Amino acid sequence: MNDALSWGGIITQIILQFMPTLIALVITFAVSITYKRKLGLYGKLFDSTIGMIGLALVLFWVYTAVFAGVFDLIATHDPLDQSASMKKKLPGTPYTKLIGTPDPEAGAYYLLGGDNLGRDVFSRVIAGSIKVILIAPFATIFAFMVGITLGLPAGYYGGKFDTVLSFIANLVLAFPVILLFYLLVTPEIVLTGIPVYMAGVLFIFPVIFLVILWNSRYHTQPAKRNVYLAVTLVIGLWAYLGIAWDMDPLGIISFPPNLLVVFVSVVFVNSPTVFRIVRGLALDIKTRDYVAAAQTRGEGPWYIMLWEILPNARGPLLVDFCLRIGYTTILLGTLGFFGLGLESESADWGKMIIDGRRLLSANILHIAIPPALALLTLVLGLNFLADGLREESLRD
Repeated sequence: MNDALSWGGIITQIILQFMPTLIALVITFAVSITYKRKLGLYGKLFDSTIGMIGLALVLFWVYTAVFAGVFDLIATHDPLDQSASMKKKLPGTPYTKLIGTPDPEAGAYYLLGGDNLGRDVFSRVIAGSIKVILIAPFATIFAFMVGITLGLPAGYYGGKFDTVLSFIANLVLAFPVILLFYLLVTPEIVLTGIPVYMAGVLFIFPVIFLVILWNSRYHTQPAKRNVYLAVTLVIGLWAYLGIAWDMDPLGIISFPPNLLVVFVSVVFVNSPTVFRIVRGLALDIKTRDYVAAAQTRGEGPWYIMLWEILPNARGPLLVDFCLRIGYTTILLGTLGFFGLGLESESADWGKMIIDGRRLLSANILHIAIPPALALLTLVLGLNFLADGLREESLRD
């Protein structure tokens, strides 16, 4: 049987496992720094030390999730595989499926030890990154689509439309976020089917946003507009049917029920805040001279909102986008901590932390610390990235 790895051996092996991520990170930074003057606001991030650190931390977990989820790299074991002989084993312990039976693959170790069920902590941290990267950014994008689609006309037109939407947004925001999130994912609410109907309403907004975007931009070029609209409607409605209603006619797109509930909850909780931010920006920017110039040229309201106001609000919105992904990551961890949201056996960072917390009093630290550090580094990276974007957008 193989001997246990020393800490030097554990760190070396972990670095080797992360080699695809590190190579992708180096290539990304090398290319970005070389052409940073041609890359707009993204390129200007490389003039900010804080921005570069934040981007590195975020891309580290993004690339990790991609290589682990798409190419089945980095993780050393199946995150759900249990071994009775590996329960609560220390980092660097050689893997055995059964007590006294060595793993047929020489050099197979639990690099960060085993949890209370004998599962590999390292592989579960990697699998947890897939869940976070799959839910947090995309759910935030959906929330921004809802907030932008409703916030722009509310701020631009004002009147009763603004009053009604602002009242609804304030009504949702009156509930504490974590309590609202907690209620939406409880089994009793899920059984009512409310999250599915919410998905049906909220997930149509990206399609509406893109249709209005293309129509306002190319209304004087009907041929090009019709092509963009056709592609958007075909792909958008196909994805909408599969994600929201599980009715993809081709059977390709489908969301697991628990994942859909969490996704909908994130969109619903974040949309009112995004709405208020966009509305406030629209109220301010619509008084600028370039908006008056566009009105004088005879441009339509939606053209002005989407192609004059929105681009000039990109700085604050990008900063809020990064911060909101961080908030969402913390919320997902909190749900996992309470045992809600995703499947109980899924590799969820919050669930791993609560499992490990129970063993801290017995000086078993290796179960709770790795997922806690993963959550910390990702959220810290998003905050640093937001600071870098804020710093550079103010100079822009």
